[in-house]
Amino acid sequence: MDKKKLIRTFKSFTKKAEELLKNKEHTLSNIQDAFKNATANKGALTAVWDKLHLLLSFAKDYSQGNYTTVPMGSVIAIFASILYFVSPLDFIPDFIFGLGFVDDVYILTLVYKQVAKDLEKYRLWKEQTKQIIHI
Repeated sequence: MDKKKLIRTFKSFTKKAEELLKNKEHTLSNIQDAFKNATANKGALTAVWDKLHLLLSFAKDYSQGNYTTVPMGSVIAIFASILYFVSPLDFIPDFIFGLGFVDDVYILTLVYKQVAKDLEKYRLWKEQTKQIIHI
């Protein structure tokens, strides 16, 4: 896997994420699509399941205006990773059995590490407000 090409491919999704964030209904639809895709492919996503679940929960709460105290760069990175995940035509197409999610796992892990502090604050907010992390 050519990581430089993969990163370039992912970066193209940041512009799409910025546009997506302007349309709440479309944003929530993409989050639901990502959850359905994740659930259908849970076995292939075991390594990142908890991270993906937290990213999607954050995205939903952010989109609904429930949690907005996060830097815009982190928001865009999270939404770009979700768009990348739901795209069937990413670096390694998801329909390629056994390999289709390798690039998705890499990108999700990379973004998670990049925004880990913001996600930890989100997780604490969920605990303090006694809300279950959900999608």
